Amino acid sequence: SPFIVDTMKEQLEKVTLVSRAVYSSELAVFLKAICDYSGLDMACPMNTGAEAIETCIKLARKWGYTKKGVVKDQAEIIVAEGNFHGRTTTIVGFSSEPQYKDLFGPYGPGFKPVPFGDAGALEASITSNTVAVLMEPIQAEGGIIVPYDGFLHDVCDICARHNVLVIWDEVQTGFARTGRRFAWNHEDAVPDLMAVGKPLGGGLFPVSAAVGKRDVMEVFEPGDHGSTFGGNPLGAVIAIAALAEMEMSDLAGRSDRMGARMRQGFADIGHPDIKEIRGKGLLIGLEVESLDGAKLTQAFLDHRVLTKETRNRTFRFAPPLTITESEVDEVVDRVGRAIRLVS
Repeated sequence: SPFIVDTMKEQLEKVTLVSRAVYSSELAVFLKAICDYSGLDMACPMNTGAEAIETCIKLARKWGYTKKGVVKDQAEIIVAEGNFHGRTTTIVGFSSEPQYKDLFGPYGPGFKPVPFGDAGALEASITSNTVAVLMEPIQAEGGIIVPYDGFLHDVCDICARHNVLVIWDEVQTGFARTGRRFAWNHEDAVPDLMAVGKPLGGGLFPVSAAVGKRDVMEVFEPGDHGSTFGGNPLGAVIAIAALAEMEMSDLAGRSDRMGARMRQGFADIGHPDIKEIRGKGLLIGLEVESLDGAKLTQAFLDHRVLTKETRNRTFRFAPPLTITESEVDEVVDRVGRAIRLVS
C-alpha cells in the first residue's frame, strides 16, 4: 500500500525507537487504534506472533494466581492437538508436530492438549487449576482445519461457566483474512485475550500485540513484561496506517467475496483427486487424495503459483487481500492445469 509506505518513510525522518518506559504519542495512538478495531480494552505491543502468544500465557497465568486463586506454579492451559502458535521453547513444548518439538526439550509443564473442535473433550479436561484455553479459531498450519459452526461460541460458554479465560490466536486468521475483522467475529466469540501480528505490520515491519479485557490485562505491573522494540514509534505508525487501510479498503468484505469465488473455482475444477476445499475468506485449504505433495508443489510453482503443502496433503492459499476477480480466476485456472498435469 502506497499509503502505508509513505507513512513509514515519513516516520523514518523522525524518531524510530524509544523505550516504552517513556511516553510516545505514536504508541498511544496505536494502542487506541488496535483497541477500537478489536473492541477490546487494552493491548501490550510486541514484535512477533510467538511473543504475543508468550505474553498471553504470562497474563493468563498471573491472572490465575492473583484473581482466580490457583496455587502458585500449578496453572494449566488447555491447547488443541495440531496447534501452531510459534517456535519458542515454551510453545513447541506443547506442539504435536515432531519436527517442531523433538530434540529441543526439556519442556515445562502446564499445558494440556485436547482434540481440536471437540467441546466435550475440552470441558472434561478443565480442572480447578485451569486458567485458560488457547486455540486458533482455524488451524492454519495444521491444514486449514475449520471447526464446526458454533464451536468458538461453545468454547466461550464453557470457559465462562468454569471461570477460565479464552485466548484466541489470531496471528494468521486476524485482520480480514477470513472475511471478518477476526475469525472470532464469525460467531461473536469474544475472547478474554487475543494474540495478533503479521498483517498488523502492513507487510513492511514486524508488529504484534496481546490484546484483551481490562480485568486480565491489568494484572501486569510495570516491570512484569517488556520488549526493546515492541511498540516502537516506527512500528506503531505503520500499524496505525495498516488498520486504517483495512477499513478504508473494506478488506474484510473483499476477503469474504474473493474467498468464496476462489473456493467455488477450485470446486469447479472437478478433479477426482481433489478431496476437500475448506476455509473462510481468503484462508483456503485444498486437500488432495493421493497426488504426490512434492510433485504438486513443483507443478504449482512451474505454473507461477506459490503455495506449499501444510499437513495431510493440504495446500494453503492465502493470497493478498487486495486480489482481484480476474486474478482469482487466473489462480484457479493455473491450479487446475497443475493438478491435471501431475495426475
